[in-house]
Amino acid sequence: MLILDTALAKRAAENRPIRVGLVGAGFMGRGLVNQIVNSTPGMDVVAIANRTVATAVRAYTEAGLEPVEVSTTAQVEAMVAKGVPAVLGDAFALLAAENIDVLVDVTGAVEFGARVTVAAIERGLPVVTMNAELDGTVGPLLAHRARAAGVVLTGADGDQPGVQANLLRFVKGIGVTPLVAGNIKGLQDEYRTPTTQQAFAEKWGQDPYMVTSFADGTKVSFEQAIVANAFGFTVGKRGMYGRDHAGHVDELTAAYDVDELRELGGVVDYVVGAKPGPGIYVLGTHDDPKQRHYLNLYKLGEGPLYSFYTPYHLCHFEVPNTIVRAVDFADAALSPPAGQRVDVVATAKQDLKAGRTVDGLGGYDTYGVAESSPVTRAERLLPMGVAEGCTLVRDVAKDAVLTYDDVTLPPGRLVDALREEQEKLFA
Repeated sequence: MLILDTALAKRAAENRPIRVGLVGAGFMGRGLVNQIVNSTPGMDVVAIANRTVATAVRAYTEAGLEPVEVSTTAQVEAMVAKGVPAVLGDAFALLAAENIDVLVDVTGAVEFGARVTVAAIERGLPVVTMNAELDGTVGPLLAHRARAAGVVLTGADGDQPGVQANLLRFVKGIGVTPLVAGNIKGLQDEYRTPTTQQAFAEKWGQDPYMVTSFADGTKVSFEQAIVANAFGFTVGKRGMYGRDHAGHVDELTAAYDVDELRELGGVVDYVVGAKPGPGIYVLGTHDDPKQRHYLNLYKLGEGPLYSFYTPYHLCHFEVPNTIVRAVDFADAALSPPAGQRVDVVATAKQDLKAGRTVDGLGGYDTYGVAESSPVTRAERLLPMGVAEGCTLVRDVAKDAVLTYDDVTLPPGRLVDALREEQEKLFA
């Protein structure tokens, strides 16, 4: 990554910063604004669009800047030209501005994020997405559209999928064949709700629904699906293997059947409670006995699985790396090269009755589990990213996976059209 700081230093010296447009100014968005404004020479957040404009204002003022509220694309362009931060409520007016170099989606909203991303690709704008829920639902199609348009659409460094991607590329670069890409979690309880997570959310200034999606397994399922889709992996079973392990991640080399991993072509997984966490791990093999001798000398053991890990993920702190990779090097930190390998499917968190409208991610009705895409397709399982707003046409028992036959979809949604197009394209 050291080449990135050199590129940014050159931009700073030439007074030619990367001009970032941000959509979304919640907890993670505010952190990213502060990081760029105060710690990333050679890059500026020139405009923020957020449904509640006051929240966008807060993101700037917390970083020490005073923005100006605008409402049109021409006004955005005028403020950017003057070097004055702009805030507005219309994301589409922002992404149409000609003097924006890159768009960052920090919304976490599937339908709205889809509309913003499609519009940005059509405009020819590179997109850095921190919207795992969108990426795990229609990411392969959006990546295909971006490639066709000649622009970069990429997941972000810092969050666990991006950290796994960087480690997977490193591991492959030294000749190791990765067979497990894993996520280290501190908690997994499928039945957590915004009520149970309210106090934690308030303590850290976060959204209780978002916090619940971390706790109930939905978020880790999306994160691992993204990694699987980018690297051609699958899941060992519905929901991943997922195990409790209080020891070191190195000890996980004895927990997997190597022949099974090879047959599957590599899997994504998670572990609860392992050390050092919260981070990620990659397990892989090496076919060269001479190199296995060296790996043993270098304290990685005798194999057949070797353990590599990163003991932290720093989320918004590393996103500027993704931005400069995309803008200056046309390099995606994380992007699916083909079709969906793993989906996240909606599973009933409680007994659900016919006529009920399913609530959102991290809510009271459903949690997401990772499933292989061939099974998802064959059983018509309902993707978690399209479940919100669906109306049940029959009762669904607790812990049953919802299917398309269990619901009616809300009319006119872009995400449903994209999902259908994705299935046809990669069938």
